[in-house]
Amino acid sequence: MLDCKRCNMMKTKLCAPNNGLRYSKFFALISAALMLCYGCYTSAASVRDPAQQPTQAGQQPAPAPTAQSTAEQSPAQRYFTDVLLVNQNGERMRLYSDLLKGKVVIINAFFATCQGSCLPMNRNLEKVQAALGDHVGKDVNIISISVDPTVDTPAALKAYAEKLHAKPGWYFLTGERQNVELALRKLGQYVEDKQNHTNIIIIGNERTGLWKKAFGLAASDELIKVVESVLNDQPDSDR
Repeated sequence: MLDCKRCNMMKTKLCAPNNGLRYSKFFALISAALMLCYGCYTSAASVRDPAQQPTQAGQQPAPAPTAQSTAEQSPAQRYFTDVLLVNQNGERMRLYSDLLKGKVVIINAFFATCQGSCLPMNRNLEKVQAALGDHVGKDVNIISISVDPTVDTPAALKAYAEKLHAKPGWYFLTGERQNVELALRKLGQYVEDKQNHTNIIIIGNERTGLWKKAFGLAASDELIKVVESVLNDQPDSDR
């Protein structure tokens, strides 16, 4: 059973035991749910395919996709889009194709000048990184997206990443404000005021479609268990 004692406002299947929710249901609810469920350590966000038409917000918008190119995209790619972000090394990265595709991902929102929960939450991710070892940068990406992209330049994020001993595969992301906001909205992590960012970590297996969420300030060993459960998930065909 899930610990949702502090999640009184969220009476949805997201706070029930795993029940095979699909992307279309999960992402329709996740934006509001993540705001309300600060105390939920894990959720039953098992999903198998998002479906929304992307809105490209890159600096140089791509031509409108043809019917053929859209048909070739996976449901996950159509939902998340390939909006451009910039990592701590100044490299441009596409949200779906470079960061999510085929990976297990651990995603949180933060800002580098935060004086509250951001550093403890990211210290937890540092422990997750250590526990996962060589998986990080190979089949696992850790993705920390700034909710303050104007202040959090790549140089500022690089210094922040160094404090956390971030290894290749842990990306601290900023970029054009409209791009960052689009990515955060897709992940249910967008906030108007940076101080109101959530302390929820999203853990997903893009290959199998299993997604969960965890409280970022929970005990690190509990967080690691959730991550491992997603990492060890198998496609339906292998069950």
